[in-house]
Amino acid sequence: MKPVAIIANPASGKDIRRLVAHGSVVPNSEKVNIIRRVFTGLDSMGIEEVFVMPDHYGIGHKALEGLDLSLKVTFLDMIPENTQDDSTRAARMSVENGAACLIVLGGDGTNRVVAKASHDTPLLSIATGTNNVFSSMVEGTLAGIAAGAFALNDSPVDELTSQEPKLEIWRGPELLDIALIDVVVSSGRFVASRALWDVSSLREIFLTRAEPENIGFSSLGGYLCHLPHGSGTGLHIRIGPGKRTVKAPIAPGLIKKVPIESFRIFKPGEEILIKDSPTVIALDGEREFSLIEGAELTVKLNLEGPRVIKLTEILRRASKECLFLTQES
Repeated sequence: MKPVAIIANPASGKDIRRLVAHGSVVPNSEKVNIIRRVFTGLDSMGIEEVFVMPDHYGIGHKALEGLDLSLKVTFLDMIPENTQDDSTRAARMSVENGAACLIVLGGDGTNRVVAKASHDTPLLSIATGTNNVFSSMVEGTLAGIAAGAFALNDSPVDELTSQEPKLEIWRGPELLDIALIDVVVSSGRFVASRALWDVSSLREIFLTRAEPENIGFSSLGGYLCHLPHGSGTGLHIRIGPGKRTVKAPIAPGLIKKVPIESFRIFKPGEEILIKDSPTVIALDGEREFSLIEGAELTVKLNLEGPRVIKLTEILRRASKECLFLTQES
């Protein structure tokens, strides 16, 4: 039986958008409660071992307090650095240790850094971030049951998972980074606060999804040109004076008017040059690096991104296969 891994980001749901907007705080105490429920769900499915990312708050350790579990909880042998690299390292170690899937607590940014090392190991994401487009509001107990059922199932991975697209940022032949939902180009030379919320500096937006029912820049794209999940295309928006101005919720409780110079759909593999410099590049809502004047970066859509567990499909299949029935003595 394959183990399951849990990566809970203690920093998710706490950025500056709680000050400049009205984003709700997801305290680590609530993440502890979610993990407790995940443990219970996994244990009920007979999972024998769970890998957990250690963190400075001790989410995993606190979640274990008072629980009577049959499964073994193994904390990954890593020293937390309290940066996003912790989640990437935890994903890499879990994959190397043979995890069947990765349960991720965080928002789009957390899932992005996990996806950098998850390869073909599927994610089951529980939304605890600011912008939760990639991740979903999943009850922890069901997440544990579904992950356990997936680990027990021997069906082809394609039947129980979907492969999500990603945006790649290239400098010549070098892949610099990826994003799962949006790449946003803004004016400036310095990263400063990581969260992106000031629309006056926006220059370009690249999206894998443009859906009006989402929060963040995905909604902005959705109000222009609906690009649903699974469309197989991307949307490129240039910000500036034009014929359109879109009013969109770019963060929870923060609705802004954004002038649109132009927008167009682009296909996988098409390379689009970032025209402005110097600029700051934000990936899935967080500023990551600066582009100095004269440097050139390109953005490309790749449909072979991270795999994600189809929670409804795996639970229905588990029910059909009688995984929830017990023998009466």
